[in-house]
Amino acid sequence: MKATYMFGAGDVRVIDVPDHTIQSSTDALVRIVRACVCGSDLHPYHSMDVDPDGRSMGHEFIGVVEAIGSDVRTLRVGDFVIAPFAVSCGTCVFCAAGLQTSYVRGGFWNDTSLGTEGGQAEAVRVPLADGTLVKVPVGEDADDALLDSLLTLSDVYGTGWHAAVRGGVGEGSVVTVIGDGAVGLLAVLSARRLGAEQIVLMGRHQVRTDLGREFGATDVVAERGEEGIAKVRELTGGLGSAVVLEAVGHRPAYDQAVGVVRAGGVISRVGVPQYEDAPVGFGSLFGPNITLTGGPAPVRAYIEQLLPAVLDGTVQPGKVFDRTVGLGQTPEGYAAMDARDALEVSVRP
Repeated sequence: MKATYMFGAGDVRVIDVPDHTIQSSTDALVRIVRACVCGSDLHPYHSMDVDPDGRSMGHEFIGVVEAIGSDVRTLRVGDFVIAPFAVSCGTCVFCAAGLQTSYVRGGFWNDTSLGTEGGQAEAVRVPLADGTLVKVPVGEDADDALLDSLLTLSDVYGTGWHAAVRGGVGEGSVVTVIGDGAVGLLAVLSARRLGAEQIVLMGRHQVRTDLGREFGATDVVAERGEEGIAKVRELTGGLGSAVVLEAVGHRPAYDQAVGVVRAGGVISRVGVPQYEDAPVGFGSLFGPNITLTGGPAPVRAYIEQLLPAVLDGTVQPGKVFDRTVGLGQTPEGYAAMDARDALEVSVRP
């Protein structure tokens, strides 16, 4: 079968690999209908060391169950499913608490210890299928707009929702979202759905910020650094935002978050951090009683909650996909996202 591998920074190829097979009684095999290139895939695209064996890529996909192990109880061959970006057992104390990214048994796609491969491929073996996969009452012949929206539930919509939930967004909240990528835009959508009154989107790509306005942003700030911080504070009556959702993962975005949050506020980070050191002392977080939260989104916990509005078209998070490529053109999708010629790329095997 065909699958996408990265062999070093900027070196993405679609290659032939052995077909997947059932290895455990709790496995399922899923034929992929849609996958995508995620903004977080650009981190290794920029920095990965050369690896002659390559690394399989892709952690978001939807598809059709082709085979199941003998102990799989909740799925049948032919079911259409969403695969969250974390494999989880579904039975441990963390899964029961809705924190499936802290599973007792599980892992992530492209995890050699778990034996998982990536989702930018024709098919995937899914361990712990009962705990991981979510059956959806649609078929692969659903229209493209719905399939794209369902695909967001595997990561970017759930991650934006997680940012807003961990930030405590509610009726009347004043929120700033840092980052106009797919997660940032869907954090805007999530904040609006949770009742935020003012949503400031910090982004400087107009096509993206226009979509942010459609999703519910009340203000857009294109400036960065101290100028951007001053603009947000001006828009929020000089106080700053009660909730800041950081969806980038680079240190300047964290510094922006610290700069715009008000005393007693919350910074919720879901951008995968590309740094280890950042200010948390008296003058940054401790003195003003600021809460720092966030983390890898347990999107499995949110799918059933978010699914009905996606199915009936009330929300259309799939609008973040502005380009579709065939599996063989996946390297072009990476290049387009890296050049900011595409916001989020859908991959159709």
